[in-house]
Amino acid sequence: MTETVKIISPIDGRVYAERPLATAAEIETAVTRAKAARRGWGEVTLAERTKIMSHFVDALLAMNDDIVPELAWQMGRPIRFGGEKRGVEERARYMIDLAAEALAPAEKPGKDGFIRYITREALGTVMVIAPWNYPFLTAVNSIVPGLMAGNSIILKHASQTLLAGERFAMAAVRAGLPDGLFQNLALDHDDTEKLIGSGAIDHVNFTGSVAGGRRIEKAAAGTFATLGLELGGKDPAYVRADADLANAAENLVDGSFFNSGQSCCGVERIYVHEAVYDDFVERFVENARGWALGNPMDPDTIVGPMARGNFADHVRLQTAEAVRSGATRLLNASHELDQHGSPYLAPEVLTNVNHQMSVMREESFGPVVGIMKVADDDEAVTLMNDSPYGLTASIWTGDLDAAARLGSRVETGTVFANRCDYLDPALVWTGVKDTGKGGALSEIGYANLTQPKSYHLKRV
Repeated sequence: MTETVKIISPIDGRVYAERPLATAAEIETAVTRAKAARRGWGEVTLAERTKIMSHFVDALLAMNDDIVPELAWQMGRPIRFGGEKRGVEERARYMIDLAAEALAPAEKPGKDGFIRYITREALGTVMVIAPWNYPFLTAVNSIVPGLMAGNSIILKHASQTLLAGERFAMAAVRAGLPDGLFQNLALDHDDTEKLIGSGAIDHVNFTGSVAGGRRIEKAAAGTFATLGLELGGKDPAYVRADADLANAAENLVDGSFFNSGQSCCGVERIYVHEAVYDDFVERFVENARGWALGNPMDPDTIVGPMARGNFADHVRLQTAEAVRSGATRLLNASHELDQHGSPYLAPEVLTNVNHQMSVMREESFGPVVGIMKVADDDEAVTLMNDSPYGLTASIWTGDLDAAARLGSRVETGTVFANRCDYLDPALVWTGVKDTGKGGALSEIGYANLTQPKSYHLKRV
């Protein structure tokens, strides 16, 4: 009997879609097809790849009217936000345009009688293991540059958002990608690990939990496959005394509660200089009151359900623990949908928090944020670094030189000033500590999806 995976919709708890898991024979066939397809793809000029991949992006964007409600049903994001079309297009087109520069041979002149240069060549078969929280944005970071660089791609999407993988596969067909170059497989964890450990995969790009990252590393041990891992986060913000408080409050509310807080680079803790603390908190709470919980299929809903009820219960437990330890709830919004076991969770703001509370140190990945008063920059930096994670950190100030100085002391992959929760494709997306290793986007993203090859040619 064929095993299946079911997408349980957070909207109503019913099965939204069901798909068969790939069999062992299907997985083996996919590996063989990927290897064969990339040989032919390697002979295709970069100019031709650019045309084909541009069509791939066009085809994916053309499905957006269908993708938006699918996302709501699969993982709860409100339809009012229009899916991930804008970010997907920005990242994909930037990486396509960057390919010629990033993949160009690096010549090494200055040695008479020799021609010396370094090229970037495809790694081979790249496996992309994509998460449910941003199912298109996270996957496109590796799929588009991976294909542009000459690799074949096997996509294993999260079980919660399997239909996103199917949309990528449809776009590949419509764009005319060679058969087998891009394949979407529905896999369980065991088969995923077996495939990684088989030696048939040359690079794995995984976005998910720290525990998941450790399983990927263990599965890949001894295969010499390279890894790109984006794992947990507990991203901090620091509001200095010279910050534009109206701008900071509005943007940090968005950074904390967009996508029901289910963002790798969402803001989970905020430190505010004591001179402006009360003013900032008042502004933040006032902005947060407008983030109402509701059915994501309603165009007026701003906050939809979390992907699963147990995810919401984790945040409820963190919040309750903080309150027992002295934290104050400032929204405390009662909602008929917000009940134990339900994925519907209203946003919450906590003050009187400290770093003995899990809500300030352990990943929440939900619509709760703690706001803590600090005396100065040094205390803020110390607290920002008091975390096992390091993906992004934002500093809100009128002094960008100060932001850069402080940013150099913060243990993080990206430093923002006066903005948050955004990926610029011109900059590498990377993390430190338990957030992972490797990097996507920018020319560094291409370097991580290719291997260098040196040419040392002597004239005789």
